[in-house]
This record gives sequence, structure tokens and C-alpha cells, in this order.
Amino acid sequence: MPASPSDVRADRADNVLALARLASRRGAVRDMLGWLTRRAGGPAVLVGDTGRVLAGPGGEHDLAVTRPAADAAVELNRRGAPSAVLGGGEGPPVHLIALDTDPSTYLAVIGPDDPHCGTLLADAARTLALCWRLEQAERARRRIESAEEHSREAVLHLLMVGSVPAAQRIAGALRPTLPAVVQMYVIECPRPRRREIARRIDREAGGAAWIVPCPVRPNHVLALVPPETANPAIGTDPAEVSGDPHPPLPASLDLLIVRLVPECRVGVSAAVALRDTPTAYEQAIHALAVARNAPERRAGFGGDVDVTVLAGPEGYLWASELLAPCLRYAPARRADPGPQELLGTLGSWLSFGGAASRHLKIHRNTLAARMRHLDELLGVEVSRSLAAQSAAWLALRLHTAPQAAAARAQAPPGPTATLDTVLGTPAAGTWARAQLRPLEQARPTAGLETVRTWLRADARLPAAAAALGISPPGARKRLTRAEDVLGRSLLTAPSAKYELWLAMRALGSL
Repeated sequence: MPASPSDVRADRADNVLALARLASRRGAVRDMLGWLTRRAGGPAVLVGDTGRVLAGPGGEHDLAVTRPAADAAVELNRRGAPSAVLGGGEGPPVHLIALDTDPSTYLAVIGPDDPHCGTLLADAARTLALCWRLEQAERARRRIESAEEHSREAVLHLLMVGSVPAAQRIAGALRPTLPAVVQMYVIECPRPRRREIARRIDREAGGAAWIVPCPVRPNHVLALVPPETANPAIGTDPAEVSGDPHPPLPASLDLLIVRLVPECRVGVSAAVALRDTPTAYEQAIHALAVARNAPERRAGFGGDVDVTVLAGPEGYLWASELLAPCLRYAPARRADPGPQELLGTLGSWLSFGGAASRHLKIHRNTLAARMRHLDELLGVEVSRSLAAQSAAWLALRLHTAPQAAAARAQAPPGPTATLDTVLGTPAAGTWARAQLRPLEQARPTAGLETVRTWLRADARLPAAAAALGISPPGARKRLTRAEDVLGRSLLTAPSAKYELWLAMRALGSL
């Protein structure tokens, strides 16, 4: 017995309500196509005007099943008709209706058994078109956001490798422009909240900060901030932050960040010239090591990592001689890394270890191969020996220092200096004593002997723990206390281990 008109109207109203409920869900298009498949008695899909299946009720589309819909959509587009029933004969009939989208998209149901399929598709088309446009817009937004994120990451990478003019040109197009003087903020936060926290920082800094999710550490956000932006003239109402109607005005942006997001820890560098962004990053990492254990969850850098003060003209010449095999290297193939790329790999590896593959955007096997090549070129096992790493780290710092060329020209003729010669000057002795003084004044469990034993073990925690006669967690705890005393990072890259090794070597205590 055929359904009465009132029953048909009731069913149609129920269908429209069901579609409206599905439209409010995440993944509405997939759910609506699944509902249509069950309701119409045949597979429901969205097909583009070229015959490509764009969406279906499941993740993968069975090409054998959806092929009739693809062929029918191409034919309907050729005819320029808004809807039709095509196929039949040897294959199943396909009911199609054009959605109000650009480019043309068709809703198709293959071989339905519902006699009112045409009405069902007409009712579904409007809601489905809206949901499809929303999903496409969201995909486009994510693509744009990802592209901007990668562009900002590229600017940071250029700054870290010293290509300041190129970084400024790209930043000028993306906005904000890069300031001449910056402070680096390293914000440690839950990984799933990085983008949300980045947006908050951007808002509180008035759009003046250059903010990048760290490409190396998945739980870090990096922010380059003009020093004048890092202080109270920020648009957030302190009462809104704390809930207190008369709270004290925040002293700085880092305080505001930890108040807004209690899960954060913030390390802040000193104000440096833009060209010294790598130094600012190291400083902020060292400050972050202190902030992890500080009750206020934030810390500013209070030390000095400028090792160029310990070297005279002979030191700059020594650095060039040590790196000479790499500087003179001529790759056998055009695709092989040249001298500057190899030096960049060495610097990144000394800073980040195995995580340098993420910094350099290369495969970890490629990084391992480059490090073996560097070991061969330099004639020392940089990849294994802390002594070789410390010498290479110092050589890179001296080689890239602004005064390096002039200092090498002033070097007196004579035999090439050695590392011990470089570290044997009065200036090096003064620098070394300043580096170690906090450890000498600390409690024994966070003092000099713990760090010395760790350095003798090539900064390997299990070997250091065995030499100290304690467990690895106990050794880690002692080194964490040493980080607080020094105000420097030891266990997290970039680490102060190279400076401490050089300081002990300069004083003959290693």
C-alpha cells in the first residue's frame, strides 16, 4: 500500500531534521553521506566535475563501486544539467544533483532502492553544500597556516645560520618586520597547546613578536621580542589575568605568559643585536633550565657565553687551522654538501645532537653520514669524544666571530698554536675561573666534582653515575642542582658542557 501524502511529508521532515543534526557535528560531510547511504539504500558520494571522488561515507573509496558515479558526474557536467538519473542498463542507475559549490561538485547515490531518492537528494543538497564549503574552507585555512608557519620557521633558520639580510626580506613580506635588537623567549609548554599559546603571546605582545613553534623541540615555542615590548605596556588588564581587582602590574611579558598559562616555563635571553640570534637562543635555553625549578616558573639569563674573550690572535688562527680541512673541502658531486653546509651541520649537531636532523630538515641517516665525513675530514672523532667536540665548538665560535678576520691578520708568524696554547693565556684563566666559581661555592652534591666526573665520562650519564658510585637518577639530580647553581643548561641541548670542559682544561683540573 503506497504511503499517504501526510506520511511522506512526515518522513521528509524527519529527514531534514536528521540532516540538520548531522550538520552540527565534526566530520559532518562524512556522517551525512553515511546517513544517506543507509537511508537511500545505495552508496552516497561527492564527486568532482572531473570524475574524482572527493568524499564518501568511509575513509577509502572502492573504485569499482564508485566508478559509475564518477562517469555519471562527468556526463552531467558535460550536459550542464543541475540533476539527473544516469546509467542503468548493464550498470546501476546513478541519481545525481549539483551542489552550490565552486568548482562544481555533485552528490551521487548509486543504485538506490528508495523511490523518493530524488526528493531526499534535493533536501540534502543544500545542507551538504554548506558543510562541504565549510570543510574546504577549513582545509584551506590549515594549509595557509601551515605555509606561514613554515615560512616563519625558515626566517628563524636563516637567522640561526647568520643570513640576516635574507631573513629580513622574508620577514618584511610576512610581518612583523624583524627589529634590530631582540630578546629570545623559549617557552616550554604542553605540545598540543603550542599554537594556542603562540596566539596568546602574539596577542599580548601586540603583534610585535616573531613567534615560531620550535622545529627541534616539539614542546617549545620560540619568540623574538623587541625589548620595549617585553615590558608593562601590554594591552592585557592585570585584573583579567589574576582575578584580583587590584593586582600589581606585570613586570614583563614572561611573567604575563606564566600567569596566563600556568603549565608554561619561560627562559629569556638578554637583549642582543639581531645578528646574534643564535647567542640569544642559547641564553634563553640556559635560562629555561633554571626556570624549570624556579617557583615563579620563569628566569632571565644572567651569565656570559662569549668565549671570544679568551682568545688572542693566535686563537683565531688556531680555529682556522683546525677547520681548514672542512673549509678547503671540494665535494665530488654537486649534490654533496659543501664546506659551509658541513660547518652548519657540525654547529647544529654540537648544539642539538641527534635532533639536528629536525633542525636541518634532513634524514637522521644523512646526518649520521655527514658526521662520519666530518670525523674523517677533521681527523678526530667529533661524534664520540667530548674533548674533540669542545675543541670544534670553540673553533666554530672563533671562526665565525665578527673580529676573526682582523685577528687572524694580526697573528704573528710562527708555528700554529694548539688548544692548550689558546687556553693558556691569562685572559683564558680569568674566563675559566669565572665559569667554575659558582660550582666551587656550591654544596658538594651540586659542586665541581660531580660536573668534573660527568665531563670525564664524555657527558654520558650512566658512566658518570658508575664513577660517582650512585644511580643514574641520582647523578641526574646532582646535575640538575648544578644547572640551578650555574644558571646554565647541562642536560638539555644546547648545553654548557663545552664551556665547562674548556674551563677545566684551561685550569688543568680535567
